[in-house]
Amino acid sequence: MAKIEQGNQTAITEFILLGFGSHPELRVPLFLLFLVIYILTVAGNILIIALVVADPHLHTPMYFFLGNLSCLETCYTSTILPRMMASFLTNEYVVSVNGCFLQYYFFTWLAGSECCLLSVMSYDRYVAICKPLHYATLMNGKFCLQLAAGSWINGMVASAIVTSLMSRLIFCGPNEIDHFFCDFTPVTKLSCSDTRPIELVTFVLASIFTLPPFLLTLISYVCIIITILRIPSPTGRQKAFSTCSSHLIVVTIFYGTLNIVYLSPKTPTLRDLNKVFSIFYTVLTPLVNPIIYSLRNKNVKEAFQQFLSYCKSFGGDCYSQSSSKFLISIIKSQNF
Repeated sequence: MAKIEQGNQTAITEFILLGFGSHPELRVPLFLLFLVIYILTVAGNILIIALVVADPHLHTPMYFFLGNLSCLETCYTSTILPRMMASFLTNEYVVSVNGCFLQYYFFTWLAGSECCLLSVMSYDRYVAICKPLHYATLMNGKFCLQLAAGSWINGMVASAIVTSLMSRLIFCGPNEIDHFFCDFTPVTKLSCSDTRPIELVTFVLASIFTLPPFLLTLISYVCIIITILRIPSPTGRQKAFSTCSSHLIVVTIFYGTLNIVYLSPKTPTLRDLNKVFSIFYTVLTPLVNPIIYSLRNKNVKEAFQQFLSYCKSFGGDCYSQSSSKFLISIIKSQNF
């Protein structure tokens, strides 16, 4: 364990991510499982991005935000899974302190941005269902760009503040993090410094950057449900609900597992259970998002069928062309 002298204390420079190391017999099965999940996650989200860019029918605010969410999910899962898979493959669980902070920075940035982006998507559905006559005016291109950029920037700012404060902590005791990635509580509990100031700042920032988006999402869907229930026609209610059901499922999975992990008591009994639920919002949510949106969305399914037809036009093998040339050919063919 690398150490450096700092005053009268010896500061550690490396952490050990225990993760699932207590079950060495599961290393290979877990590696294969997470490898398949990672490939499917990246492929599914990149496919949605390509469909949104290439298909003019998807050039609407709803799918613009969906493309942003898919981009975010691709980056989000890439901050966790490659490092974890490398540990399974090499049996090496050591990470430098700076590397740990860097992973935490990107994880917090993307998680915070997802909270904001999900609330933006909820607001978009609220305007579409509750104020349909004003939708084109309210959700114009400039405003959509501002909402998307604001979501990314909010997460980045909050993460930069917390990570900078965390980097000032001194770690001189045990260096084993009982988690599969560098999260706030498992890391700060190892510090020899007084962590109360950073815990207070983190609580305030979490309240500012995540509570309002959550409340906006909640209020939006309360208004949406009330509006849908007032529609006299059953067909009309079903059609209105189908436009937001996919997003509602994604929001429920994300916030449900997030609340279980961060609001449940930090007892030894629940420690392993929290790891399992952490996998849900860090690994499985990015995987199921493309599946949910593709299976429950008529426009995405039609765009995907069109994508397959273009594959056939290339001789049945999309991958015989480079991905960039393939995408350019689709865009040109649709006069994008």
